[in-house]
Amino acid sequence: MIWVFLIGGFVLSLICNELLLRFSQSLGIRNKNDVVIRWSNQSKPSLGGVSFFVVFIFSSMAFSVTSPVENIFQNWEFVGLLTAGSLAFLMGLADDAYNTKPLFKLFIQISCGVVFILTGTIVDLTHVFYVDAALTILWVIAIMNSLNMLDNMDGITGTTVLFILSACLVGGWLINGVSSDVWSISIISMMGALIGFLRFNIHPSKIFMGDAGSQFIGLFVSFVAIKFLWNVGPHTENHSWTGLIITLVAFTPAAADTLTVVINRLKRGQSPMVGGKDHTTHHLVYAGFNDRQVWYIFTLIGFSGFALSLVMIYLVSQGIILATLLFVAYFLIVFLLLYRNTLKFPEPKK
Repeated sequence: MIWVFLIGGFVLSLICNELLLRFSQSLGIRNKNDVVIRWSNQSKPSLGGVSFFVVFIFSSMAFSVTSPVENIFQNWEFVGLLTAGSLAFLMGLADDAYNTKPLFKLFIQISCGVVFILTGTIVDLTHVFYVDAALTILWVIAIMNSLNMLDNMDGITGTTVLFILSACLVGGWLINGVSSDVWSISIISMMGALIGFLRFNIHPSKIFMGDAGSQFIGLFVSFVAIKFLWNVGPHTENHSWTGLIITLVAFTPAAADTLTVVINRLKRGQSPMVGGKDHTTHHLVYAGFNDRQVWYIFTLIGFSGFALSLVMIYLVSQGIILATLLFVAYFLIVFLLLYRNTLKFPEPKK
């Protein structure tokens, strides 16, 4: 039954993106005036992320109809996800259309984190409420911006998120057993939406995710990661830091890229928040790989992070704690290789 939502999400996403491609004219068209910071030099609709929100809403409605025993609108965590997700989507949509101010985006991202806290979704790392609340807000801001930054080349962000959601879904099942609750259904539906979107976004792409997509999917991923990755330690009655390491490994592609970009821009005296063609994906092209090969590389990194995070969750559930520290090496190796490549193959001078 639960796989019907995967197929449904995939089909609905295909339909949405096909319609958006046919009817988009000016709203969401990117790269007409920002080719300096965007990789593609073609104008394409950046409304692909609309399908994510549509699939989320429809899957939630379908679940509420097919599972009358569980009233999702009495589930405060779900209400928080719905509220924060709507804020993130509308803010991203406004940015696609009007290029909103960075401070406004930051305010909305902070508000999303506050909504999570008020509705019971919080990172359980230090067991001190105000510290964990601050970490939750920082986490939401970091992921929404990190995935937005990673959305710089065809197929990269969608594929990365697909593996992260897979880790959250299977990891949750490893701990709690296979379930068809609202969280499993939501994750499966979003996976279907991503697969449908990637049909149009893998190089050569026809449509971009846009801020509406990257902000909403970043918000969604930050939520499910708190539930199924960050808080693995407390859920298995183990040390809370184990969840931090599991999350780092699962998010390796996004974390390594963001960390590399921040370090390099600070070294140049630039703001980390400005755009540019200086991401790890871009430097792989400077090293001689083409766009499709870069997608293959990040697919391999994402799949490896997914597989290793599941191994870590299993070890933690079995009480094998110290072994999880070894997996930090995976993140460090990927980060160092990608960072070294940015130094070895700098952006060509114009």
